[in-house]
Amino acid sequence: MTEIRIVAYTPAHRERFKELNLAWITEHFRIEEADRRALDDPDGYILGHGGQIFMAEADGQVVGGCALLRNGDGSFELAKMAVDPAMRGRGVGRALGEAAIAGARALGALRVELLSNTRLTPAIALYRSLGFVEVPLPASEYQRANIKMLLELRSTT
Repeated sequence: MTEIRIVAYTPAHRERFKELNLAWITEHFRIEEADRRALDDPDGYILGHGGQIFMAEADGQVVGGCALLRNGDGSFELAKMAVDPAMRGRGVGRALGEAAIAGARALGALRVELLSNTRLTPAIALYRSLGFVEVPLPASEYQRANIKMLLELRSTT
């Protein structure tokens, strides 16, 4: 089994982060304006607003990535999780998800939420196994979103 390392994003990861995400999005959906904002300028759009990006490496290659976008209400959004197709099913997504949740906890987040699509069956199963539960879906700028999931990290009371 190949060892998977989760590392902090650097500007050197920018093109690979974009490439990995464009691959899964175009495989299942179409690129939307919100995708363009995050992927064309992750340093400004994600990191510049207090978010984080995690990258997965295996055998010296970048094989995945995901982002935490800071919301203004004490929560973060898990977004732009992508795994190289050749590495799917090997724990890369789980490692990224666990790193993102730990990152949100370290930043004092109350909860982590995400928007997805139920056609992405393996992703939904992963999110459930990480403790996310389905909650009502609000209006979203993503046309492809048909499910919202939430992970409570600590009580607000």
